[in-house]
Amino acid sequence: MLSNRKILIGNMDGRFNLRLQLRHIIISIVLAIMALILAIFVLGLGTLPLSFADTLSALSGRADPRIAMIVLDWRLPRIILALILGAALGMSGAIFQSLIRNPLGSPDIIGFNTGAYTGVLVTIVLFHGDNVTITLGALGGGLATAIMVYVLSWRQGIQGFRLIMIGIAVSAMLTAFNMWLMITGSLETVMSAALWGAGSLNGMTWTKAVPSAIACMVGMFFCLGLARRVRMMEMGDDMAGALGLPVGSTRLWLMVVGVMLVAAATAATGPIVFIALAAPQIAQRLCRTRSMTLVASACTGALLLLGADAVAQHVFSPFSLPVGIVTVSIGGLYMLWLLIRDAS
Repeated sequence: MLSNRKILIGNMDGRFNLRLQLRHIIISIVLAIMALILAIFVLGLGTLPLSFADTLSALSGRADPRIAMIVLDWRLPRIILALILGAALGMSGAIFQSLIRNPLGSPDIIGFNTGAYTGVLVTIVLFHGDNVTITLGALGGGLATAIMVYVLSWRQGIQGFRLIMIGIAVSAMLTAFNMWLMITGSLETVMSAALWGAGSLNGMTWTKAVPSAIACMVGMFFCLGLARRVRMMEMGDDMAGALGLPVGSTRLWLMVVGVMLVAAATAATGPIVFIALAAPQIAQRLCRTRSMTLVASACTGALLLLGADAVAQHVFSPFSLPVGIVTVSIGGLYMLWLLIRDAS
């Protein structure tokens, strides 16, 4: 059957060998094509609708300068960043759900999103940082939160349910601290920070997009390099250790890469929930596998975030909503369904 066929890259007995299921490859390609088609469609939407031919002309450099400016300078940065950040969030969610072995083990549930947003708020409110400084602040806040949750959860090892509960508690405390920062800041700074808090791609430009996009792509590159270790960690610490995997250092590196992806996304748009929670689960069901699939999760996350942003930008026209409002609305219903299903 298609779902059982595997492709071997490298040598069976060599240091480099990678087994890929054919179904996973096909699902990932289909999701990527769907995201590309949706991106081209969304490029033509807006106050000035553009035909498919106009959009392709602008992308190929043969369009009128006015149309080229609309497509390449105004709309394309937002779409490209939505695809990259969605992929980063989907891959990050797959890492943490794999490590914790729980579908609720998502960075937006266990507080890493909130920690990254705290780093952004500190950078904006206290230091009035630029785009690069904000990205570094988000990384620092996310990593500090991850270390705090990890240390508080450690009891002769990490147990998934304990880590989730402590992550929720830490997230609640950070939310209170974030509110205090916004109350004490100046009006202009608070308004800017509040926009970040909603999770928005509005007003995205290449200058704003590049730092976070680079951080996300670097993080996803390292994540793919750790894909084999992710699958081994899913078997449990004892089994992974028996197979020769350094469990402690592997878990540390996976958490660092996962937090890096979440923090980079938060630095660009603010905390966007639901994508990291749902994308790995959807990809897992599409691929019909019990293990997490990093590439399929990334493609699913890209498609989900771009679709949610298209809804936020065009469905409620002439008003443009922050994409975080759309994702949190859908995510709340999804999480309710997930809890009811697991409880039954």
